[in-house]
Amino acid sequence: MSDETKHSAGDGLATTALEDPPVDLRDYRIEDWVAFALFWALAVVVFLQFFTRYVINDSLAWTEEIARYLLTMVAYLGGAIAVRKFTHIHVEFLYVYLPRRIALALSVVVDLARIAFLGMAVYLGWIVTEIMQTQRMVIIDWPMSIVFGACTLGLAVMCVRAVQVAVRNWRSGTSPLLTVHDEGRHQ
Repeated sequence: MSDETKHSAGDGLATTALEDPPVDLRDYRIEDWVAFALFWALAVVVFLQFFTRYVINDSLAWTEEIARYLLTMVAYLGGAIAVRKFTHIHVEFLYVYLPRRIALALSVVVDLARIAFLGMAVYLGWIVTEIMQTQRMVIIDWPMSIVFGACTLGLAVMCVRAVQVAVRNWRSGTSPLLTVHDEGRHQ
């Protein structure tokens, strides 16, 4: 029996006691901390909304709108985190069956397509942000360009992180997409 498995006294059932890996704060970047702060701001606003609606029975009108905007901002910054960590969903099926040389070329095409897509999204996001400067939020008299600007900023961080991931892949001569090819995993 391994060191990771422990028996409970009396019940005869084995339980697994795995330790969490140590946390290294150097693994986190600015988008992680901003997303963390926005997430907790979202939690406070949603709690405030719940409390005022169901406990006090007098809901604050602005909480629903601000919660929606905070959730959107967290999603876009979360996208930047996922790009940096290469944890977005992707299709690995072709990489199992293609020769390594072609699979590597395809992974380069995927990197370039990701950068192009995110670059275009940043450009379009910037245009929409400028347009939305005259549009006001429903409850709070702030410009909607704040929300769209935050989303565009998230897309810009995604684009920068995509360039960094691509450069890292190209320098190493491989890609996380090739893992299934190298391991020979068949779905």
